[in-house]
Amino acid sequence: MTSTSARISAHSPSFSRRRTVDKPAYRSKGGIVVSQNRVAAAIGAELLKAGGNAVDAAIATGFAMGVVEPWMSGIGGVGGALVHDPSGKVEVFDFGGISPKVLDPADYPLVEGKASDMFGWPAVKDDRNLKGAKSVVVPGQPAGMAALHAAHGKMPWAELVAPATKLAAEGLVVDWYATVMIAAAFADLLADPGSKAWFLPNGVPPGQPLHNSGKMARLPNAKLSETLGQIAREGIAPFYRGEIAASITAEVQAGGGCLSRADFEAYDVKRMAPHVISYRGRAIHVIPELNGGPTLAAAFSQLPGIAPEDDASLFLGYADALDFAWRHRFGTLGHAGEARFAERSPTSTTHFSVVDRDGMSVALTQTLLTAFGARLTLPGTGIAMNNGINWFDPQPGSPNRIAPGVRMLGNFCPAIMKGKDRDGQEETITIGGAGGRKIIPAVFQLLALVEDRGLSLEEAFARPRLDHSAGKVIVADARLGEDVLAALEARHAIVTALPNVAPYPFTIASAVGRKGGVNCGVTDFEHPWSEAVGEDEV
Repeated sequence: MTSTSARISAHSPSFSRRRTVDKPAYRSKGGIVVSQNRVAAAIGAELLKAGGNAVDAAIATGFAMGVVEPWMSGIGGVGGALVHDPSGKVEVFDFGGISPKVLDPADYPLVEGKASDMFGWPAVKDDRNLKGAKSVVVPGQPAGMAALHAAHGKMPWAELVAPATKLAAEGLVVDWYATVMIAAAFADLLADPGSKAWFLPNGVPPGQPLHNSGKMARLPNAKLSETLGQIAREGIAPFYRGEIAASITAEVQAGGGCLSRADFEAYDVKRMAPHVISYRGRAIHVIPELNGGPTLAAAFSQLPGIAPEDDASLFLGYADALDFAWRHRFGTLGHAGEARFAERSPTSTTHFSVVDRDGMSVALTQTLLTAFGARLTLPGTGIAMNNGINWFDPQPGSPNRIAPGVRMLGNFCPAIMKGKDRDGQEETITIGGAGGRKIIPAVFQLLALVEDRGLSLEEAFARPRLDHSAGKVIVADARLGEDVLAALEARHAIVTALPNVAPYPFTIASAVGRKGGVNCGVTDFEHPWSEAVGEDEV
């Protein structure tokens, strides 16, 4: 194993001069929206101020996020949500993607090497599972939003979609973070005409002028604005059974994909009861089946009845539990696997958490899968499409193998934890994260730390943590301390890192909590865009 000094010098060259960032928790008796982008969060908070509930705010935030953070999510993507109503009931809305019914697994032959994605799958010919029309699955995000609205919405649908429509017409503001994200995918975006038109109008990564001219550089998407406007006026029927579906499928098929009108017409959101994890007197609600929920449950199942008093033993226990959970996931989970949670035992991403003044809360995660999804923006509708096929293991024998007409095994892991804190007060925490496989370990540790160490939500977010994302090496925050790092290193291969804007070594988590009638919103401090916005500040 490497020495401590080698670990720090290899992965934290600025350890002694590191900048510090602080984002205090936002507390209010009013509603709060926490997201990766303040513009979208403020839109949700304005809906709360106008009389909407947490679901209304989540819908408006979700549509807006697809415009202000289009490399992460949008109406061409998928997701899942948990809703906690003021009565205490928790309900699941699973709007994950489904592969095309006529997909042929033989179209994704393996070749030598490993894919250039974040999952480490074996390489597929021409990266067909990663990029382009063959990587696309049926998008579920619009259907998910409509199902949430039908079940719990209070405000008119058109008012919830309208802000995103306006944003798309005005255009995404090009700040430094947008420039970084677009530049990172420059070659693929340049190769796709629709993506080039939206993100690279001058053929190079955009940026603001060096001298203030009084005008902000923006990236408008008129076609996407038109599409969102039609969804605002007519609902999701055109998207799944009308002209929007016809345009999407025609362009995907022209690019070599096999999405069909029948795939869109058959799509439906899965509504169900959550799987509930019992943990030291608290109840953690997650989405069952093909997402991060079962893996979170597997990790919690490995923790002892009483938390260790020392942090070295505590974090070693967390690492071991995650190690077990990943082996469980890859050995059993998938459309052809055995361990799909049923009632008896009962996934580059955007997450946002919302709570309103009445105590209704929503944990909603939506994604295109990897950054910019399929690197495919459809000119007819302006929609950036997902690359959901990359969630399938391309190896033929896997429980999660590529197959026609089946749901993906996603990494998204929204969760709601309920129970009493150490002072006997009832507390509800609504949480999730963004960052592929990094989401599950982050949600796991944040919830565990609240209970194991009696921390407030803000204190838990301030604690350093580790990332075990199913790789051979664990990434540990260098601030965990030498005793913790030494304990981890005795059993696992580790490297150390410090939180960094890009690339971010840990998950961007967002959470809201409610205790004693007071709401609290917290986000990971290091992300430049993330923020908690209250209805009483808009």
